[in-house]
Amino acid sequence: MSEVQGTAADGFGPVTDLLAANLADGTDVGASLCVIRDGEIVLDLWGGVADVDTGRPWRRDTIVHTYSITKTMATLVVMRLVDQGVLDVTAPVARYWPEFAANGKDAVTVEQIMSHTAGVPGWDDPIDIDTLCDVPAAAARLAAQAPWWTPGEGSGYAAVAFGHLVSELVHRASGRTLAEIFRDEIAGPVGADYHIGTPADVEPRIATLVAPEGGSTDMSKLGPDHPTVKVLGNPVMPVPTTATEQWRRAELAGVNGHGNARSIAQLQSALSHGGIAHGGHRLLSEDAVREIHTERSHGPDRVVFFPIRFGLGMGLSAPDAPGWLPDNASWWAGWGGAMVVNDVDRRVTMAYAMNRMTVDLIGAARTTNYVRTVWDCLG
Repeated sequence: MSEVQGTAADGFGPVTDLLAANLADGTDVGASLCVIRDGEIVLDLWGGVADVDTGRPWRRDTIVHTYSITKTMATLVVMRLVDQGVLDVTAPVARYWPEFAANGKDAVTVEQIMSHTAGVPGWDDPIDIDTLCDVPAAAARLAAQAPWWTPGEGSGYAAVAFGHLVSELVHRASGRTLAEIFRDEIAGPVGADYHIGTPADVEPRIATLVAPEGGSTDMSKLGPDHPTVKVLGNPVMPVPTTATEQWRRAELAGVNGHGNARSIAQLQSALSHGGIAHGGHRLLSEDAVREIHTERSHGPDRVVFFPIRFGLGMGLSAPDAPGWLPDNASWWAGWGGAMVVNDVDRRVTMAYAMNRMTVDLIGAARTTNYVRTVWDCLG
């Protein structure tokens, strides 16, 4: 089996063995896993290859594109502003962003944006990568649209647009960019190596993604106006695009965060530890954490089809949730397999980040095996 580096507390041997086996048979090319329990890192593993073409190894400080794990970090920013009295989740978005009231969206609330129930999960008209990376311009287009369904009546996963909506909301309310607040008040104080708007000096440490074969959703039988087609196909984002300087420098708070399992777990452990992140730094109040874990929607999602139980910015445990999750947890996944799970009852956060992608938009069999194995070890 492939060599795995790092540390694991007693009882976590099966997780080490699973990662080693996956690296050996090619299920994973390069990957990292981290578990924080009751404030302590009890598992911190990495191994494999960061770049297939050069053979560069995956090291302790390797980071990787994590796609929608970025949304969980944007959520920390929003809820920190809620704690500071800058934002109110029950308030209309238009209180902070007046232009958003256009075309019948005057009553859409912040919590509807955060729970994917606002009816604005994507762009009506074709959008290219250049415009996507111009966040104010792309957000203005969303503000001008009519909702695709009655806001509040079920979810439609805003796979890319979530970040633009939240970024503009944060900027209008605070006068600062989401990336600035994340760097200065979230990642920086915790000492977490996670980036939104990734700086040039970390480029040598970024792993190269191995693109999946095929697509995660067969859209051939769906009409052009179906939400799935309009969200997942506009714009088309080939994996090589995510390695460009334009993509990495942009503040795409829904899709372009870079980090590793350790940094993800360090930050997200605030949600399993009453607002206190790894290292003892309080990011959120206990009230904010409860708000995140309060159900806003539960049912078949209009974009990804299967049922999702949404809190604020996070999925929540449910019998029909994808994969296997503990009973009282928040979670989210990145396209290709990355995952974070926050178990509130056990005060446990688990994160996984890798470079070999699967076709899965949310969750993957490989990822589910890691989650199951970690919680089996927890007992």
